[in-house]
Amino acid sequence: MRFRVLAAALALAFASQSYSREDVQQRDMKRLLESEVNTINIFKNGVKSVVNVSNVKYARTSWFSANVSEIPFGVGSGFVWDNKGHIVTNYHVIMEGDSFLISFHGDKKQYKAELVGAEPKQDIAVLKLKELPKELVPIKVGQSNDLMVGQKTLAIGNPFGLDHTITQGIVSALDRKIPGIGDVTIHGMIQTDSSINPGNSGGPLLDSTGELIGMNTIIYSKSGSSSGVGFAVPVDSIKRIVPQLIQHGKVIRPGLGIGILPEYHKARFGVNEGLVVTFVDEESGAFKAGIRGIQQDRYGKYYLGDVIIAVDGKKVANFDDIYHALNKYKVGDEVEVTYLHKGEKKKKVKVKLTGI
Repeated sequence: MRFRVLAAALALAFASQSYSREDVQQRDMKRLLESEVNTINIFKNGVKSVVNVSNVKYARTSWFSANVSEIPFGVGSGFVWDNKGHIVTNYHVIMEGDSFLISFHGDKKQYKAELVGAEPKQDIAVLKLKELPKELVPIKVGQSNDLMVGQKTLAIGNPFGLDHTITQGIVSALDRKIPGIGDVTIHGMIQTDSSINPGNSGGPLLDSTGELIGMNTIIYSKSGSSSGVGFAVPVDSIKRIVPQLIQHGKVIRPGLGIGILPEYHKARFGVNEGLVVTFVDEESGAFKAGIRGIQQDRYGKYYLGDVIIAVDGKKVANFDDIYHALNKYKVGDEVEVTYLHKGEKKKKVKVKLTGI
């Protein structure tokens, strides 16, 4: 009898001291620093919006066969943009892919997605899920125009295929210019020392409130792994470009309505500065302003037309310069174009920008 009473007492004592997993976590959270709690909460809330993006390419099984197989072509990260199933990632993650598979944290199923649109010059692409998961959590979108060097950053992604990893760092620098894959430099990039490795591309860079401030894109490293120098496309650029990709499948950019002679041909006309105009669209603002391109006589000889040397007082010498000189404007805006008429007489005209 005494043994039974003792056993019951011990069982009651153990039962009173048992903890649920939530109790243990709550108790452990009290032991953590405030910054640690902040990081944990950001991961818990943000990881639901981060996805793994698999790029699949179709290939024939042999030269003599019509059968096609799916070959994994690359992996990266991305994030949920809205409740309609749009996924934002880097263009270089999905480049040359024929189909795409999306996986979510804690969900073993892979969801097929299709390409909606891309802007290679900013390394941004948008996919759309063909089937929505039970839970779809869009990422909290912040802003990047008020970022300060030194503030906390967190990157969530899938480095080396390791699902949903978080790394922490700071904003190391702002307004960096980084060579892109679309023949132009990407301006305004955020530099961070949050560890970014292969597989992180396309994933979100978050601030201490858990809001999106950029998309992890490039690392500078001789080894191919993180060396503390990573770069992210600022969220303000993403907010400007993604809605256009969703609506039009491309970015409607403002342009002068002209063609430009490639750099390696400029020496043929003895031109050392500016943009040699090859042709001008007759419906464009440039044509209406009197700008003309290269002319050819009946004998096949070419004659230099106009050479644009500045836009709104900012010198332009190549495609990269003119792209960024116009990138801050909208279709319908007017800019002042300075050019050399037939390579000699300097002129200034107002040109209304058209969509390209």
